[in-house]
Amino acid sequence: MTDSALPVAPDWFRQQDMGGGLTLIVEPHVDVLMRANIWHLRGRDHDLLIDGGLGVAPLRPALPGLFAGRDTVALATHTHADHIGAIHEFEQRWVHPVEAASLATPRPGSLISDDIPAEARQRFLAAGYPPLGPALVTAVPHAGYDLRSYALQGAAPTRLIEAGETVDLGDRRFRVLHVPGHSPGSIALFEEATGTLFAGDVIYDGPLLYRGPGMDIADYISSFALLKSLPVTVVHAGHDDSFGKARLDAIIDAYLARWRAEGLVEG
Repeated sequence: MTDSALPVAPDWFRQQDMGGGLTLIVEPHVDVLMRANIWHLRGRDHDLLIDGGLGVAPLRPALPGLFAGRDTVALATHTHADHIGAIHEFEQRWVHPVEAASLATPRPGSLISDDIPAEARQRFLAAGYPPLGPALVTAVPHAGYDLRSYALQGAAPTRLIEAGETVDLGDRRFRVLHVPGHSPGSIALFEEATGTLFAGDVIYDGPLLYRGPGMDIADYISSFALLKSLPVTVVHAGHDDSFGKARLDAIIDAYLARWRAEGLVEG
């Protein structure tokens, strides 16, 4: 499938200044299922990129105002395709040890909906996502782009980070949390000084995916308990809008109640 049926969107990324040195980057022409949040945080000593989108177009050269002349650490909260597309573009690449191999050698991805197994597409519908169109994108980044040419580019991690370690930007410090459930090596970052949580995909304010390869409800429950215990003020998640502590607790309580009703957990 070439670009003949899709419009060209040369400005592939959209950025939003969130204040305090934080920029939200999204790929607006990616289907909502795979449209992940990319977070860029300016630091005194170096910058932090949290996740890297789907990788349809290169990120770093597209946004020189953020990246030119800056030392940037690219951290993957987990290694699903919609979060690691641009990680290879950066010299420093951090990930949890459990998912180091899948960052270095990602599983093949596709932009063609028919390449997604029918069972997986049914899971997405059951979770609350709209039916997929023919492709996972509604545009292409340049004329002549062939959707079949899409491939994730891996790169070996330069640092393996685990729970309890610190991500230090010089003027901001984040504690690493291991929050499996969505994937075995999912991590989140919590800043004690401000109550800011970068959650990845362990929780977000949209249809939560909790059935699929590498997903585990028992792990979700443990991670949810950890998140509820934190003095959170704002959650910047891997998908959808940011939210506060009350919404965090409400999302968790709703899923726990749902899983109890479905007989997936006791109590």
